[in-house]
Amino acid sequence: MPAFPDDRPLVLFDGDCALCSGSARKILTADRAGLFRLAPTQSALGRALLTHYDVDPDDPATMLLIQDGVARERSDAVLAIIAQLPAPYRWAIIGRIAPRFIRDRLYDFVARRRRRFPGATWCALPPASVDLKDRVLG
Repeated sequence: MPAFPDDRPLVLFDGDCALCSGSARKILTADRAGLFRLAPTQSALGRALLTHYDVDPDDPATMLLIQDGVARERSDAVLAIIAQLPAPYRWAIIGRIAPRFIRDRLYDFVARRRRRFPGATWCALPPASVDLKDRVLG
């Protein structure tokens, strides 16, 4: 396992996917307090963490949140992330009222089709307005 700072939540995302990279960019811009760190699943750190938490490293549809030694994936990860973002993003936690199997089916539906979204342009570069020091790993 590559060494990495684990004092803050870490979000692993598919760096080759426009929707996933866009979500990572949104987290960076919305998280003004700098709570989250991000790393692509394709990085050595990302692959090692996916393997460590028994998540298929070849499944690029996985978004994983690692916080306090606990890994959350799929809809649980998304909801845990947005719950820690400021309003109006935080308001989306209302999604917790849906049972996990329904949320995960919706997550899987979107994940399988994520490369088909019209107008999605791939950009791995983080937003210029965000100080990336210690925010993006891998």
